[in-house]
Amino acid sequence: MAYYRALDEGATLRSHFRHADEEGGLWYIEAVPDRSELIVIKQAELTSAGELHRYSWEHLEDKHGFLTDQAIDPDEDPLESISAEEFQRVWDR
Repeated sequence: MAYYRALDEGATLRSHFRHADEEGGLWYIEAVPDRSELIVIKQAELTSAGELHRYSWEHLEDKHGFLTDQAIDPDEDPLESISAEEFQRVWDR
């Protein structure tokens, strides 16, 4: 938890992405660079049923899922770049 909190509180550069899963849900991701990798510090899943599950250092996991501990690579992972505003609209929902 301390690692993700420090990344979130100290971040000067943030990237935002969206990913559609095979069940029709949408994943929204906020990531920051750390040691040449992009580390996810916030992620929100909007399920096909309209449920929203959010994960960050403040809420790492629950019965629905968890904050990924894997770095992402936008060049290899099926991610669509989105604006910070779009991410925030979903996160604040």
